[in-house]
Amino acid sequence: MASSRTTLLRRRRSSMALAVFLGLLSVLNAGTCDEQVPLLLWTSGGTSALSQAPPTAGHIVGQQQLAAYLENALNMGPKNVVLFLQDKMSVEDFTMYGGAFGNKQDSAFPNLEGALMSSSSPLVLPSVSWPASNAVIGQLQDQLETSPLYMDPETLSQLRLNASSPALLVFRLPYGVGSDLMSAKEILSGNDEVIGQVLSTMKTQAVPYTAIYTALRPSRDAVSLSVEAAVGGGRSLLQARGGGRDRDRKQRIKERDGVYAPVEFKEGEESCILLWAKGLSVSILRSGRWEDHDLTSSTFGEGVKPKLHGSICDKTRAKLVLNYDNVLGHRSFKLILAMSQRHYQVSARRWFTLDAVELEYDGTKATFNGSRNIYAPAEFSYRCESVTNFRWPLLVPRSAKDPANQWRVSFEDFQIQGFNVSGGEFSYASDCSGFFSPGIWMGLMTSLLMVLVLTYGLHMIMQLHTMDRFDDPKGPAISVPQTE
Repeated sequence: MASSRTTLLRRRRSSMALAVFLGLLSVLNAGTCDEQVPLLLWTSGGTSALSQAPPTAGHIVGQQQLAAYLENALNMGPKNVVLFLQDKMSVEDFTMYGGAFGNKQDSAFPNLEGALMSSSSPLVLPSVSWPASNAVIGQLQDQLETSPLYMDPETLSQLRLNASSPALLVFRLPYGVGSDLMSAKEILSGNDEVIGQVLSTMKTQAVPYTAIYTALRPSRDAVSLSVEAAVGGGRSLLQARGGGRDRDRKQRIKERDGVYAPVEFKEGEESCILLWAKGLSVSILRSGRWEDHDLTSSTFGEGVKPKLHGSICDKTRAKLVLNYDNVLGHRSFKLILAMSQRHYQVSARRWFTLDAVELEYDGTKATFNGSRNIYAPAEFSYRCESVTNFRWPLLVPRSAKDPANQWRVSFEDFQIQGFNVSGGEFSYASDCSGFFSPGIWMGLMTSLLMVLVLTYGLHMIMQLHTMDRFDDPKGPAISVPQTE
């Protein structure tokens, strides 16, 4: 009786894991799959973390719904969280490299499949909006009330975890596709080995944990998917049946890529301030929880005309005021970006800085300082992939008592120009990423070390002197007097 019950339990677990992966491989939204990333959550053996049903097929999980899933998982499951955060990932990575057609020996995710199969209640979210996945670290940090620890598998064995005190361990995983399609599979296989190594180390410590596997960005977009469809079989069939859908997809690609005009403020007939962002959101902390509000649709897009009254600009100062109604319970809400430019003698040129980002609501003002990190030559525009005050912050509250400490501001794919605007278009962009990355510095230091070794070797060779006497085998031996 006990053996039959164990066999039945194993079959249920196997069927559950198979259903998880079949659902992950089959739930594909052809129209918007380029804007979502998958998220997988499981717990160590014996614990249950899922008490609510996963979303229906085709549903896109937003930031608030994802926060509810995470809160439920942490309330029911272990408080030690292991987060595997990959740079890029899409559902198509599992369909191409997950052995979806029965070739499990070719799967790039054996360790991940084993972990999901051993878990009693894994959670698979095939479509999570990438802004929500970007906020996973912040949500986990708020719910666990602990700071994240960025680690690698080698140093994990030196860390001693305690089941009673929560911990957030973050492992960054790379992703890149070269000219050879197999390179992506090799990278994913390497990431799966890292996952297996980390889970083995956690198992040796005998500490229950909750594991999450997701990404910051989708690895594929609609353009690459259409190219793959054209290269593969059934090209004529897709063209014959999907002409209208192809036009709709191109229209969505056009809207997603942001070809709509930026927010433009004019002084008279001349443009003087330009602002563009792919995403804009604000959050406020109330009763220990963050309440979010997305301002993107009311600020950017075709036919959208935000209220800019209160904005000013001249040769030295510029202020862009975005006016909103009914934001997070505030009837009057303003987002103000204050900029200035002046001449710096050291660089012998003019620079502009984003001095402050202010939130005005119902007579209260929250001020973030941005002048330390957000600046560019006065003739250029400034561009950055992410400008926030909570994740790799470029905006910091003006003081410890400022109301800005209760707010979060997030710009995704941010670009702004407050001076020398010509023709209603951005000037050349000064990107926030530095020129000298850690990889470049490592290459320079290695090259310098090799040059020093080569120089020392040449110097030693030049110190060698040729003998002034040689021994002739046919003549008498050379005798060297001791007095010499």
